[in-house]
Amino acid sequence: MAGVATRAVAAALLLLLVVVAAEPPPSERSALLAFLAATPHERRLGWNSSTSACGWVGVTCDAGNATVVQVRLPGVGLIGAIPPGTLGRLTNLQVLSLRSNRILGGIPDDVLQLPQLRLLFLQNNLLSGAIPPAVGKLAALERLVLSSNNLSGPIPFTLNNLTSLRALRLDGNKLSGNIPSISIQSLAVFNVSDNNLNGSIPAPLARFPAEDFAGNLQLCGSPLPPCKSFFPSPSPSPGMSPADVPGVASSSKKRRLSGAAIAGIVVGAVVLALLLLVAAVLCAVSKRRRGASEEPKSTTAAAAGAGAAAARGVPPPGSGEGTGMTSSSKEDMGGASGSAAAAVAAEPSRLVFVGKGAGYSFDLEDLLRASAEVLGKGSVGTSYKAVLEEGTTVVVKRLKDVAVARREFDAHMDALGKVEHRNVLPVRAYYFSKDEKLLVFDYLPNGSLSAMLHGSRGSGKTPLDWDARMRSALSAARGLAHLHTVHSLVHGNVKSSNVLLRPDADAAALSDFCLHPIFAPSSARPGAGGYRAPEVVDTRRPTYKADVYSLGVLLLELLTGKSPTHASLEGDGTLDLPRWVQSVVREEWTAEVFDVELVRLGASAEEEMVALLQVAMACVATVPDARPDAPDVVRMIEEIGGGHGRTTTEESEEGVRGTSEEERSRGTPPAAPTP
Repeated sequence: MAGVATRAVAAALLLLLVVVAAEPPPSERSALLAFLAATPHERRLGWNSSTSACGWVGVTCDAGNATVVQVRLPGVGLIGAIPPGTLGRLTNLQVLSLRSNRILGGIPDDVLQLPQLRLLFLQNNLLSGAIPPAVGKLAALERLVLSSNNLSGPIPFTLNNLTSLRALRLDGNKLSGNIPSISIQSLAVFNVSDNNLNGSIPAPLARFPAEDFAGNLQLCGSPLPPCKSFFPSPSPSPGMSPADVPGVASSSKKRRLSGAAIAGIVVGAVVLALLLLVAAVLCAVSKRRRGASEEPKSTTAAAAGAGAAAARGVPPPGSGEGTGMTSSSKEDMGGASGSAAAAVAAEPSRLVFVGKGAGYSFDLEDLLRASAEVLGKGSVGTSYKAVLEEGTTVVVKRLKDVAVARREFDAHMDALGKVEHRNVLPVRAYYFSKDEKLLVFDYLPNGSLSAMLHGSRGSGKTPLDWDARMRSALSAARGLAHLHTVHSLVHGNVKSSNVLLRPDADAAALSDFCLHPIFAPSSARPGAGGYRAPEVVDTRRPTYKADVYSLGVLLLELLTGKSPTHASLEGDGTLDLPRWVQSVVREEWTAEVFDVELVRLGASAEEEMVALLQVAMACVATVPDARPDAPDVVRMIEEIGGGHGRTTTEESEEGVRGTSEEERSRGTPPAAPTP
């Protein structure tokens, strides 16, 4: 019996020793120590390499002490950025709480790849930058709390991938743009208050209380007040009654007049009728007397005029012959054959359709009733996606700071509407009033090259492959060559967000072209915005060569995968994209320039990539005269890869017709044609 008891005690001691000896793997211990060593902290945590990590302050292991599952360090005075390559190595981590510290910078990508992470608490810190789309990879995440930081940019749509999410708090930041439609059934807590969000609240989120959306001045829709139309209210036309204007009839029906008011109206109407009757009698008497005294004179003059006309072989006045100005032909002059400016002068509160925009069948009142969604805000205004009741979808750009008069605006829009090319997106209609200036474009649902190139990173979507990038480069170059050579127009704002994609990869289109003449002159810092040529100091006076520079930056963007406004390319943020590429190539590290996504996709076109890099570097030459012309860029890209897109003689040469070699060699465009 004693032997059995002895063996039981020995087994228990052995089991206890095994439990005590259990220890997280050395990689997790080193990861935690590296995190603490790289992050200054005010409180001593007592993490010691000689003791088990499972006993450290804020660290919790699983039941067998085999791995770290929780790191909770709230309010311990952590200062600085989360060092990459540290906490991301805790592959079994389920809970990470670093709230109420002074953590700076962004969220490292490796933290957003922890497969077991369920709870992430980073509120009350100093985090900045955008919420990475890679957050959508945290498939097990149930609570995400990023409140009270300095986060900016849009809310990523990839949050929809978090199907287990129960709480999402993003309040107290500087987030902007629309709220994406997040339709997660398990979501019970949602708060985006006190940000800079705009647009309408998506229907799946309307179930949350209004305080969860408060503090966003441009946010509307249930549970907040309904959205107001972003378009101007039309002024009633001369023949329209107030009841013809949307909203006026319904409001007038709701008001009921009192008995005294009705009596006053009746008395006033009777008095007005009597006055009109007296005035009519007086006018009739006066006209009869004047007609009797002038009839002999007018009859003689008319006869003389008719005789003289007959002698010259000219039809007499009133016959309707010769002049072509009968009543019906006058209507034609003001209708189909009249200029856009004349039409606007006759109808000041109407949309004016230009070019092929005449194929649309809506008017301003239809736009007033359209549902709207903010697509983006740029330097010239805000763009909206408008869905009309009939189902037509267009893009409406609401311009700001227009500095030209009505006549000049009409003439310029009429000229832009005449541009037709598969790689250019022209204006289809416009509206001009004292308070509002709107432009209407076709809607291309595939989005912009910028969104496809940068928005897919870390979101699980397939990045643009090399073939698609080459086709986009060729489309942009062809569109620019067409503007320069056929229409003598300078684009003035070439960038990836102004390259819109179509299902046909060869038909990507340049948008927002040649809008600079309608805005006030403004000084520009050289290189501002990442795309602007260094010699451009007045945004109203870009040149052909400045457009080519911007196109070169766009080509570098396709090659490197980096945005031209990418901060801290070398750690200090002082180099723009062309200069950074030049510095890397100068050190003979050319391979380091190319986008890693292309390598991951197994791109086997190194020679083409290097050749396109050479074209791009020629386009961004510091001296404008050293840059090629846009048609030459088209030819060089076509020569690099004949298999990318259509390379027909007609398309290659259509951008060269209409302008002399002398004009194309100059950096300043000739005067735009007068419509």
